[in-house]
Amino acid sequence: MNDPTPSLNRRHFLAAGTASVAGSLAAGARTGSAHESDAAPVVSPPEGKRILFSVKLGMIAEEADGKPMPLADRLKIAAKAGFDGVDLDQAGLYTPQEARDAVQKTGVFVHNAIDHAHWKQRLTSAKAEERAQGRANIAHCLRVSHAAGGSGVLIVIGRADDGTPEEVESRCRKEIEALLPLAASLGQMVLVENVWNKMFYDHDAPPEQTPDEFIRFVDSFNSPWVGMYYDIGNHWKYGQPGDWLRAFGRRAVKLDVKGFSRANDEFVDIGEGDLPWAEVRKAIDDVGFTGWTTAEVKGGDVERLALVNKQMRKALGA
Repeated sequence: MNDPTPSLNRRHFLAAGTASVAGSLAAGARTGSAHESDAAPVVSPPEGKRILFSVKLGMIAEEADGKPMPLADRLKIAAKAGFDGVDLDQAGLYTPQEARDAVQKTGVFVHNAIDHAHWKQRLTSAKAEERAQGRANIAHCLRVSHAAGGSGVLIVIGRADDGTPEEVESRCRKEIEALLPLAASLGQMVLVENVWNKMFYDHDAPPEQTPDEFIRFVDSFNSPWVGMYYDIGNHWKYGQPGDWLRAFGRRAVKLDVKGFSRANDEFVDIGEGDLPWAEVRKAIDDVGFTGWTTAEVKGGDVERLALVNKQMRKALGA
């Protein structure tokens, strides 16, 4: 008990340990600085804009001179046409790393991802293997969007003719719920799009319908990770887009933009047809919408895409 050696040993150990920790921290700081200097640039969309304008990747040519066009080159075309970013609606064609590399190489922001096989491998399918593949496709899209810097994934949940209303809703609900832990971990929203699938609206009813069933479905998850990717043109055939936007409110996280003619029962360019864009603009103001809007019309070369950009900005009052 009176031997001073243990005390000296402790002092020597603590001194040596302190020096070791200090050296490690210094080395770590140097390593961190080197790593930071070599890091890829952070790509961000334009700041200070209330509404951001995007184009679907599928509207951009996939080939040039008979050869496949790299993703980076396709993103550059969107930027040349004046868009703030791109919605990767062919996310199944690319790995998360490929999406990230293309964004960092070009500086063109990708805000969202969409699987191109959602109509075939549906969350409402009666076949378990198809539902499983559909869920895997969406999981891939969540990872692609996250890697690219985006914030969500648009999903088409299926078709009403896959079963009874109760069956199809139960199936897609189960698959979406299974995806939410991944969505939350990656900070990605699962965004339901209103499409012509005969779910949550009456395909054969008169046009003045409400989005109440869509709202019920989204709210039933009680999750901050489930919302709407509201397609303005898709349901002008069935309801007033201004009223739908006001009803959706905060649930409408992103908007798809296309034109539709009730008179001719056909999709048209943005600003053409009889869709009441003035009412859309008013509703956007009423709900204080901010964020991404994406064109979904016939694509083409830079000149065509620049025209779409111009039509879109005029229709939305930007």
